[in-house]
Amino acid sequence: MRSFALAAVLAASAATGIAAPAFAQDAAAPFTGPRVEGLIGWDRLQNDGGHKDGVQYGVGVGYDMQMGGAVVGAEAEFGDSSTKTCVGAETIASPELCAKGGRDIYVGGRVGTVVGGSTLVYGKAGYVNGRVKLTEDDGSGDVTLAGRNLDGVRVGAGVEHAVGPNSFVKAEYRYSNYADGLSRNQVVGGFGFRF
Repeated sequence: MRSFALAAVLAASAATGIAAPAFAQDAAAPFTGPRVEGLIGWDRLQNDGGHKDGVQYGVGVGYDMQMGGAVVGAEAEFGDSSTKTCVGAETIASPELCAKGGRDIYVGGRVGTVVGGSTLVYGKAGYVNGRVKLTEDDGSGDVTLAGRNLDGVRVGAGVEHAVGPNSFVKAEYRYSNYADGLSRNQVVGGFGFRF
């Protein structure tokens, strides 16, 4: 039992000794560590030549590692949208078909470079899964046809600026291409904290 306690004390001492330089390094590398952020911005949903604009909002988490001037990170995001696109007329001969953007889940990575010590310019790519609600209206009222989850790919680019030791603001453009000809363009801004 005494050897187990001694081993635990030695392990804790070693972990503290290893962690202290890592924390000191974080002050010199402002884009290192876990982060959480809130996002809001413009969303354009496109399908079969039609498009509609709305508001995109969500939350994101990530973890970045800064190595000199380069930053590599993993990230995930959960968002939703007010955007809805429709084609056709509200008649029996040409019923209006609408696709409303719903929740959007993204998992991917980003790679960037630090400019001026407190600004990160980055590119991103990853997997995205969006929910779309399909409705039909022939003039007598909306009928929900289906709610579908569509897989796709997201690419984007952005700028993140450290505004304090643990906080940042960001602006980002991203393009998502889903199955069945559905795509979206978004420009979002965000505010977050790094731990």
